[in-house]
Amino acid sequence: MSIRVLVADDERLIRAGYRMILDTEPDVEVVGEAADGVEAVEQARRLRPDVVLMDVRMPRLDGIAATRSLVKMEPPPAVLVVTTFDLDEYVYQALRAGAVGFLLKDAPEQQLLAALRAARDGVALMTPSVTRRLVETFATATPVPDERLHVLTERETDILTQLALGLSNSDIARDLSIGETTVKTHVSRVLTKLGLTSRSQAVVLAYETGLVVPRHGKATERYTFGG
Repeated sequence: MSIRVLVADDERLIRAGYRMILDTEPDVEVVGEAADGVEAVEQARRLRPDVVLMDVRMPRLDGIAATRSLVKMEPPPAVLVVTTFDLDEYVYQALRAGAVGFLLKDAPEQQLLAALRAARDGVALMTPSVTRRLVETFATATPVPDERLHVLTERETDILTQLALGLSNSDIARDLSIGETTVKTHVSRVLTKLGLTSRSQAVVLAYETGLVVPRHGKATERYTFGG
């Protein structure tokens, strides 16, 4: 089945460049283009793409605000943010909004294609350690408790904490003495219970609520929640 892609960028030549690359792939179909965030949301609702390549800085509605709207769709498309700058605050805000990851605009073609396929398959597009470093840089220093955390079981809270600490599924499985498939199941339940669409959103929530806080360059557990 082809990956249905919507390309959102206010630069026509950039949209054309992406289409040129993607149209050569037998398993990728560019179903539409958008020149701003408002058009991206409208096109996504009409065309139902699997993945949206989303620029950040666009007129009328920027890519971050557009992402917030897209993740409310049922089912939501995977939003892959494309930016000029590596690990900046725009990327953090995009992850907070629900984007599955980001790419630099000068990324090699194969990296773009791999990211699209990973996004379609629900795979995180940033390593947990990179996500953690990004969140530590921009997350608020004053934790804001969130009642949603109280719906998690003790094991689910452990999983969320491990995610925020930058551990991969295999690391979590080893530390908790459970299988990777079980970890994936727990992660899915955590996202569902918290009303989140991506692992990156879960990491952001863990820091912003004080479940995990950075200390001397390393993340450490602060509070525990259970149910």
